[in-house]
Amino acid sequence: MARNHDNLVGEVGNSMYHQVNNTGYATAVQTLMDMQILSKEDYERWRNGQVPYLEKVCKINLKKLAAILNEMKRYAAKNNLKPSFTFYKQWGRKNKSTIKLRFCKTGNEYMENLYATHYVKSVSEE
Repeated sequence: MARNHDNLVGEVGNSMYHQVNNTGYATAVQTLMDMQILSKEDYERWRNGQVPYLEKVCKINLKKLAAILNEMKRYAAKNNLKPSFTFYKQWGRKNKSTIKLRFCKTGNEYMENLYATHYVKSVSEE
């Protein structure tokens, strides 16, 4: 399915809205799964260390992936969601050294951080 910028903005907003209302936070990987860009199976393969970096199994080009991540950041700012960096480590490694998972082939720090940031619902003052 071809996606233009407006479609991406709408899909990102819809996914983040539902995630925040259901769990209190939104993540890039869940947004990509909601948008059918990343399958649950490929996500699990990545978490288990069977895929070298997440972008390899995303069904969209890098420019659109970057647009999605930047739109998530914009949506979060507009909706008072607090960015929270999350360390993604490989699953299934008991008592072994922790392996940090990669999101991009290049390892670009800015992009890695965008992927790893969870956007958390602010606790309102009462």
